[in-house]
Amino acid sequence: MNLEHNYYSYKSVFPSQLCDDIITFCNQQLDQVALTGSFSQKDLNNKKLKQLKKHRNSNVVWINEPWITKHIKPLIAHANSTSGWNFDIDFAESYQFTKYATTQHYDWHSDSTPKPYGDDCAPELRGKIRKISMSVPLIDGTEYEGGDFQIDHRNTTTGKKNVETIENARIKGTVTFFPSHVWHRVTPVTSGTRYSLVVWFVGKPFR
Repeated sequence: MNLEHNYYSYKSVFPSQLCDDIITFCNQQLDQVALTGSFSQKDLNNKKLKQLKKHRNSNVVWINEPWITKHIKPLIAHANSTSGWNFDIDFAESYQFTKYATTQHYDWHSDSTPKPYGDDCAPELRGKIRKISMSVPLIDGTEYEGGDFQIDHRNTTTGKKNVETIENARIKGTVTFFPSHVWHRVTPVTSGTRYSLVVWFVGKPFR
């Protein structure tokens, strides 16, 4: 899919106090090991955990709070239109609060799935796919080292990477939207802890 914009950002649009409140609230919840599609919590033995952490190593808390939602709704509508994507989206998944401590990371991946959500998911998700992803740094990049958010603009048959480090993704409260099929990663954190909020917006499959 050829796009004019592979991401769209709003610098420091989340108030600093809101970011702090999200961190405080989520750190009071029970976190869990972040998974990828081929792993599940119920059968995550030591061997599988080791395999998982080679690709993705972070901890997450799942939330869905109205006091956060009100800050997101106008942004996704504006970004979807202004970027030129104009994707048909109608629902947001639960929000993922992510913690990357020292050495933790998430290697190259795409948020989109090969098939729509099935009947084992919430009714609002069934038959739909992820179309737009959102990421918000909740702490300023000066408070940790490493942990860069990068996207791959590659769109060739040669497979050659075209990587860009999104500098705004180190600025506290900056909201970045990108199509969920765009490849991206978070490089290993080398010092401190990186906190972020991630949301996926879904809709019926492309036609």
